[in-house]
Amino acid sequence: MSNKKLTATTTVPTTQSETWHYYTEAEHVINWNFASEDWHCPRAVNDLREGGEFEITMAAKDGNMSFELEGTYDEVQPENHIAYTLSNGQQVQVDFSEEGEETTVTVTFDPAEGNGPHHQADGWQAILDNFKKYVTQMEGTAA
Repeated sequence: MSNKKLTATTTVPTTQSETWHYYTEAEHVINWNFASEDWHCPRAVNDLREGGEFEITMAAKDGNMSFELEGTYDEVQPENHIAYTLSNGQQVQVDFSEEGEETTVTVTFDPAEGNGPHHQADGWQAILDNFKKYVTQMEGTAA
């Protein structure tokens, strides 16, 4: 894998504590963890602790394609930082930073083999954009 890390980021209109819940709890993850409107997340299982595992199903709404995103948590610092390793060996870090009444979520990750880095960065950014849309809707604020 390349040594060049990729980054995606978004800022949501709520506290760091609330952002953490929206980002990590399976009941919320299923509502935002997909890159486009023709996909969805029908299943998420999350054991959020160091050594804990997660499984997230992403699927095309037309039933044509689906895949499992699986990994193991390496570090969990509640409301601040998550580091995990995906089943393909990709390492990912998620950091939460509150500024005023907003929280920035930054995802830093190793590019996977196969897809170009720009395509991967765009995909992760699209998922974070969807996260922002979901949180904004849940918080009842304008986008």
